[in-house]
Amino acid sequence: MRKYELVLVLKTSLSEAQQKKLVDTIGSWLKPVKVVESKEWGKKPLSYPIKKEIAGLYFDWILETEEKIPQDFEKKLLGNEDVLRHLLIRRK
Repeated sequence: MRKYELVLVLKTSLSEAQQKKLVDTIGSWLKPVKVVESKEWGKKPLSYPIKKEIAGLYFDWILETEEKIPQDFEKKLLGNEDVLRHLLIRRK
């Protein structure tokens, strides 16, 4: 079983409904993957402005899968303008 950790930084200008919809959409991109743990770290200041944002909403997910993460997943994250940054690493 492969374990991954995904940290997302989202725009703070999103409403609560938009934020929930975006998180659900990102979760749907990970269909064969099981989300073991999900934490919301909340709003934190950024070290430098990203896309004219000075703060971000942080989320931390622990993922488990038998297969690799789909290759187009990171491309979808990069293509979404509401995702400021992401970090996807494989855990041991």
